[in-house]
Amino acid sequence: MRFHRLLACFFITAVHLTSVNTGAAQTRAGEVEFGRLTWTEIRTAIGNGQTTIIIPIGGTEQSGPYIAVGKHNIRAAFLADQIARQLGNALVAPVIAYVPEGGTSPRTSHMRFPGTITIPPDVFVDMLRSAAESFRVQGFRIVIFLGDHGGYQKYLIKVSADLNASWKGTGARTGVAHNYYTVVAGAYADALREKGFGKDVGLHAELSDTSLMLATDPSMVRSEALHGAPRPGPADGVYGGDPRRATAALGETGIRMQISVALQEIRKIQEER
Repeated sequence: MRFHRLLACFFITAVHLTSVNTGAAQTRAGEVEFGRLTWTEIRTAIGNGQTTIIIPIGGTEQSGPYIAVGKHNIRAAFLADQIARQLGNALVAPVIAYVPEGGTSPRTSHMRFPGTITIPPDVFVDMLRSAAESFRVQGFRIVIFLGDHGGYQKYLIKVSADLNASWKGTGARTGVAHNYYTVVAGAYADALREKGFGKDVGLHAELSDTSLMLATDPSMVRSEALHGAPRPGPADGVYGGDPRRATAALGETGIRMQISVALQEIRKIQEER
């Protein structure tokens, strides 16, 4: 009898361990975040054709009194993950959170507010080059820069062009998912205007920015305080629009647009190689 009980316990434990291990394997199989994989899993992924790497670039800056300063980092990482999953052959690098945000002496641009971190443009450019080169030598063939902030887009384009020139003949190339960024002030802003939100759409921390954040991670928005506040303006770090009517539903429209145009851009870059 005792033997049968021990045998039953062994069988139950074995089944449990098998289910746990199977679940872990399935999680790894569907994982696209570079930082959540071991080096051997990354090697296997590359060998299996996951040779596109997306580098999400955010920035740590003030976004008015009602959006947390990691806005761009959270959005870039979240959307890059969605894009990679839909591509089916890409991984996502750790987000770059340190970007040019203005001067420190004197304090300019977003650096005029607490909560912003800046680095010099040349340091930023060197970091992008070094990260891309790190991925190339590991076996990634396509390196995509996906930037969530406007201030450094010109640097992404320049670094990509320089790397493509220096990588000629290596079988690797870089590209910038530029329309991922420009669609926000373009087609997405137009869609909001068509819904009657034209006067609330602006440049920074306003209706579109806040709605995108609500759709990505609502914990980053101080909604209760926002809805009870007077209209914030430039002195508060909010430029050109009113964020108080922002909703996650409005933000989901923009997120779908960003994912769609990024997929088109990246697939085109992959085909050109």
